[in-house]
Amino acid sequence: MDENGLPLVLMLTEGQMNDHKGARLMFDALPPAPVLIGDKGYDSDEFRAALIARGTTPCIPPRKTRNTQHAYCQILYRQRHKVECMFGKLKDWRRVATRYDRCAHTFFSAICIAASVIFYLNQ
Repeated sequence: MDENGLPLVLMLTEGQMNDHKGARLMFDALPPAPVLIGDKGYDSDEFRAALIARGTTPCIPPRKTRNTQHAYCQILYRQRHKVECMFGKLKDWRRVATRYDRCAHTFFSAICIAASVIFYLNQ
């Protein structure tokens, strides 16, 4: 549960899955939020329309090859570095970076342990 009492949703998808396809799978479980910050992998008209219909403003930069360039808040988008830094710290763990585990639940457990240790060491 987060600070608002909403359940946290964690989902592990296959490495070859496109980002906006994975987001579509967990879209219904996303907590209500005023803004969603995503990288260029989430730039699709379908995903943007679903977010807007839900009342969430997408802060997603458009791909360079896109015909219609959507506007986004660059100042807010800079907050993504926190997520990217966490992924960088997780990849310092060799077991996570190379995905030694075959089963998704075992790999997900290794990610959770690594994230817990990283959080503990940064306190």
